[in-house]
Amino acid sequence: MAATTPLYDTYLRAPLRFERGEGVWLIAEDGTRYLDFAAGVAVNSLGHAHPHLVEALKAQAEKLWHVSNLYDVPGQESLARRLTAVTFADRVFFTNSGAEALECAIKTARRYHFAKGHPERFHVITFEGAFHGRTIATIAAGGQQKYIEGFGPKAPGFYQVPFGDIAAVKTAINDETAAILVEPIQGEGGIRLASKEFMQELRALCDEFGLLLILDEVQCGVGRTGKLFAHEWSGIKPDIMAVAKGIGGGFPLGACLATEAAAAGMVAGTHGSTYGGNPLAMAVGNAVLDVVLADGFLENVRDVALVFRQGLASLKDRFPDVIEEIRGDGLMLGIKAKVPSADFLKTIRVEKLLAVPAGENVLRLLPPLITTAAEAREGLARLERAAEAVHAKSGTAAA
Repeated sequence: MAATTPLYDTYLRAPLRFERGEGVWLIAEDGTRYLDFAAGVAVNSLGHAHPHLVEALKAQAEKLWHVSNLYDVPGQESLARRLTAVTFADRVFFTNSGAEALECAIKTARRYHFAKGHPERFHVITFEGAFHGRTIATIAAGGQQKYIEGFGPKAPGFYQVPFGDIAAVKTAINDETAAILVEPIQGEGGIRLASKEFMQELRALCDEFGLLLILDEVQCGVGRTGKLFAHEWSGIKPDIMAVAKGIGGGFPLGACLATEAAAAGMVAGTHGSTYGGNPLAMAVGNAVLDVVLADGFLENVRDVALVFRQGLASLKDRFPDVIEEIRGDGLMLGIKAKVPSADFLKTIRVEKLLAVPAGENVLRLLPPLITTAAEAREGLARLERAAEAVHAKSGTAAA
């Protein structure tokens, strides 16, 4: 039987077709407006059609799109200097996606030990429930069988331990260990937070055993938790960090950040990207930082996040048969449902609100960082109506 679409059947898409966006709103082809608390899976950090981003992209598009990394790209130098000025990092490599940023991070860690005369040290300790991308290496790093199955032998060099279990991490360290890779907040894994103490203990173990600490802040970074990067809440600094999603505000852009020492092995010819760091991406990335680093922006994220947390806590108390737990930090929030999360998500969409599914029967709320308190309350009102509908339906079913 002939396929109904020439596209790969790798997505279970919702039957929605959007024509345009305005801030936190998406407008479907039929004119229906949806409150977008999915934000392209935490990508649209400044919402849709943000005027500063639009102007930056248009201005660059009229000058130069692509030259490759055979030449200097001034926008790369500018964005890299700004990123290193506000983070732990000394060096930056630009990519097109989060998975590519993680690939670069893994290669950077392995090359570090190789350059120091220890090529046997290439193993990376990762955590159960993690998601680091869809490449052959990053699915192995994540370790989830549903992503690995059918793609041949798992790429070697990755060892998973339980998330949050520092004793298991210490037991896993051996003479072949190169690094520890962790998401400060697991997104796909169900909005699970690494505690401040756990992050500090990981940093201490890396220092003790000569390992590199790699952070995956692809989803939780760039202001999503109310600080520029989530690890800042724990007061530690990584050696390497992968960034993407929000840094491009909707334009494909990722980056691998590293200290001078960690990046020392990445010399000419060891890594590259044809499109990575192209002028269009650099213009948008710089524009995103213009907004996110402006005075008061992250403070407003924290203020709006408080509105969400208080409202979600109230919903949990009022609908204990629908909502089991509220998770997350800042504007990276999770609702662990007591009913099938897929059913809850469909009911939420009936209320013209968009969210994102995750592991452990969790729905992610990832609103744009520009969301106002009023828009947060509107989203909470729609969630309340959805919870009421689910409650009524489950009550009827029980009867």
